[in-house]
Formats: sequence, C-alpha cells, structure tokens
Amino acid sequence: MQRTFLLSKIHNCTLTAANLNYVGSISVDETILNAAGILPYEQVQVVNVANGERLITYAIAAPARSGAVELNGAAARLGMPGDRVIIMTYAQLSSEELKTHSPKVVLVDSHNCLIEVRQYNDLLHEKHLTNNGKP
Repeated sequence: MQRTFLLSKIHNCTLTAANLNYVGSISVDETILNAAGILPYEQVQVVNVANGERLITYAIAAPARSGAVELNGAAARLGMPGDRVIIMTYAQLSSEELKTHSPKVVLVDSHNCLIEVRQYNDLLHEKHLTNNGKP
C-alpha cells in the first residue's frame, strides 16, 4: 500500500505578481524550484498565508535568480503581490520508502532569494530543542 506524504515545500515565499490573462499555473524562480526538487509542470499545492486560499495547479519555471513567484490565470484571483505563500509537493510512498523519507524545506527571504535547504526532520528536532524539549 502507498500513502501520500509531503515531499517538499517552499516556505513563506512572497507573491510578486498575479497575471489574470496568463494561461494558468504558478511561475516560480527556477533556482527555488531546483532547490525544492520541483519539476516544471509538476503538480503543486499553494497555500496563501494572507487569506487562507488553497489551490492545486502546476509549476512553471521563471527565470533563475529573478525572485519571481507569480499566480497565473484563474489562480491570480486567489492572491495579490506581497502575499506570503507556501508551495508544496506530495509523493506516494510505500512503507519501505517511509523509513528514510524526510521532506525537503526550502527557506527564502522576503525577496524570494534562497536562504537554505533543510530536511523537515532537522527542523522539527530544532524546534523541540528551542522549546526546551516540549512539543
């Protein structure tokens, strides 16, 4: 049996544009996509932190090091420039694959410049340490 788990996420990037008249998707700086292991045309879930909207679309590569994160087509109605969003991918994993699985987390600054790529388990461990061992 396979179950669906988080594969990677780009955490708290900033929308730079909303292009209603563009054919649908989300454009993301190619540097950030590569860091997250997200391929062009791969399905992604986008969560808008500013308004709570969630959508499923596909990623397309914007020019590398451009800082671009743009909602396109109908999705452009679900966010506006300046909104913070989280972009996630998921994978179907077997019980065996789960033994070594740790989602990738890409951290960016307010201009969508890559800060760091971490593994989710490392981040959880760090959180526990900063809370004095309290979950």
